[in-house]
Amino acid sequence: MKAKPEQDADLFRHALEGVTPLVAPDRVAPARKPRKAPAPPDLSAQVADTLSDHGAGDVAITEFLRPGLNRMTLRKLRHGEWHVQDVLDLHGLNSDAARQLLAEFLHAATQRGLRCVNVIHGKGWRSEGRDGIIKVRTRHWLTQHPQVLAFCEAPAQAGGGGAVWVLLKSRP
Repeated sequence: MKAKPEQDADLFRHALEGVTPLVAPDRVAPARKPRKAPAPPDLSAQVADTLSDHGAGDVAITEFLRPGLNRMTLRKLRHGEWHVQDVLDLHGLNSDAARQLLAEFLHAATQRGLRCVNVIHGKGWRSEGRDGIIKVRTRHWLTQHPQVLAFCEAPAQAGGGGAVWVLLKSRP
């Protein structure tokens, strides 16, 4: 025999007698908004565009570790032991603009002594077994950049498959 809706409501109210609601937790202030605008013109003149699209393929690599580095470095990056210090958002850019902005961003980040950055490239329009063009190429460019030690896919709350956490060389 099934209870009537008003009986359910009475039982529920009775079960909750004396219960005190939880206090809402304090909210964390949102992080800085990701960059979208290109760097000042004088910076772009200093940064050489040495990144190539050649050999990028159709499927994006999920992680990269520079040869000679310990695998624990990649594991620590994946587990967030380096805090993300800046973010670059490449959404809406064509391949050439994304490549130039990425090179400028990495140059500026190393000049500022940053160790870990988040590069958001998006997942892109996919078709049968392929990843988005900017996703594939961004990860390919990162493997070519001399200041990049490692990268891994960001966790879901930081962009998931549409972003990578990048570990940069420290300044001497």
